[in-house]
Amino acid sequence: MVQAHVSRIACVNQRINALVVPLFEQALREAEAADARREQSAPLPPLHGLPITLKECLDWQDTPSTCGLAARRADRAAASDPHVLKLVRAGAIVIGKTNVPQALIFNESVNTVYGRTRNPWRLNRTPGGSSGGEAALIAAGGSPLGLGTDIGGSLRLPASFCGIVSLKPTTARLPDRTRYGAQPLAFGPVASVVGPMAREVDDLTLALRVLLADSPVGFTEPDLVDLRALRVAYYTEDPLFEPAPAVVRAVNESVSALRAHGAHVVPWTPPDVDEALGLYVRMLTADAAALIRQALGDEQPLPEIALLAWLARRSRRALRILTPLLRLLGQGTFATQVQHLGFSASDRACFVEEARAYALRFAQALDEAQGGPFDLIVCPVCFSPAWLHGDSRFLVTGGAYCVLYNLLGYPAGVAPVVTVEPSEAHYPSFPGLDVARWVAWRVQRGSIGLPVGVQVIARPNQEHLVLAALKAIHVDARRRGLFPATLPTLL
Repeated sequence: MVQAHVSRIACVNQRINALVVPLFEQALREAEAADARREQSAPLPPLHGLPITLKECLDWQDTPSTCGLAARRADRAAASDPHVLKLVRAGAIVIGKTNVPQALIFNESVNTVYGRTRNPWRLNRTPGGSSGGEAALIAAGGSPLGLGTDIGGSLRLPASFCGIVSLKPTTARLPDRTRYGAQPLAFGPVASVVGPMAREVDDLTLALRVLLADSPVGFTEPDLVDLRALRVAYYTEDPLFEPAPAVVRAVNESVSALRAHGAHVVPWTPPDVDEALGLYVRMLTADAAALIRQALGDEQPLPEIALLAWLARRSRRALRILTPLLRLLGQGTFATQVQHLGFSASDRACFVEEARAYALRFAQALDEAQGGPFDLIVCPVCFSPAWLHGDSRFLVTGGAYCVLYNLLGYPAGVAPVVTVEPSEAHYPSFPGLDVARWVAWRVQRGSIGLPVGVQVIARPNQEHLVLAALKAIHVDARRRGLFPATLPTLL
């Protein structure tokens, strides 16, 4: 299996540039040793001989973990990430590491160390970020299983863009230990978390079973879940961007699949999502100028984050003047995001308390809504399919669908459901003067055939419910022919 995936990487990687740290020689030696153990008829570990790949920022001893920063090009990890070690001790074989954005900051995978990763479904599109290299390689058949990280959709958005599955566990169940010097390479008090990526939901389950083997909470098998006993809420609305037609269809098809399995499914509106989005941005970017300066050092920001870096250096007073000016010029989407920038590190304690209060309000809404209390939520991953290269500078988060559940710390998974049909390759409304909406409109042009996923969310430590629902949705999509089982053709 290792040799087959090494050969597949040799076929596809020159075009997509997803795998950036190859470890083939060592992996092939380990595969030979694994074959020898199999021939001895000894008991084998659950991941025996399985090739895996890692997001470049996750440490694997004696390999680079640059986080897309040129200053770290010569550094080598002194030890391996504990999550990776769990998979390796269960028999997995690391065959390489995959590309990330500069400083892990934005929703594309391009940096000055390794260059740009392309989406295997359409080479002029991004696979997303910051786990975009991992998603692209898995989608292209170069890896069956990988590990990524997620602080604002970094596991989920690339999965949807590339037509694979992923799972962001409950915050702190699998904490991200990525480091920049002695400090976490993460902005503010929003925690990043490690999670698996694959092409099949059963493979996510297999990985999570190993990763949570010593968890005090334990791991409940998804196959034990009775979908008929579940209450599911769903929505498609977002405060920043109107969802594309294929995105709405993906949610509707998912809802139909769960209903067919006996789940009680009703429409729902989560409370104050615009407020939560603003709170997330404030928590993540408080003292952003210092954080970006620390991350980049003397390195110039790429165009995808140059505007963010410039805004981060502006005072709160200057941004208060800029926000109404942007609205006056018709840039409402950008103004909504800018108004939450410019806060200092001293403001974070207040934001943390606000986040706790919001989490209580959100849980109460799940409990008290008509049709509840809800066990699961189904919603979009992003307002659109994969963006064109460079679009992240205008689209930033792509909406509140993902970041809401980073703020709350809830487990969230993604599975591909549909591909864009010819009648759906348009943005629902005219963008007017708003540049961000013009970019969103442009994303839809040429999007026919691109994959679109759906997001399934549960309450903390209920990953088994997410996995059970994802599997039902994904299997139903395959059965209906709504999503192909074949690999993308690298157009």
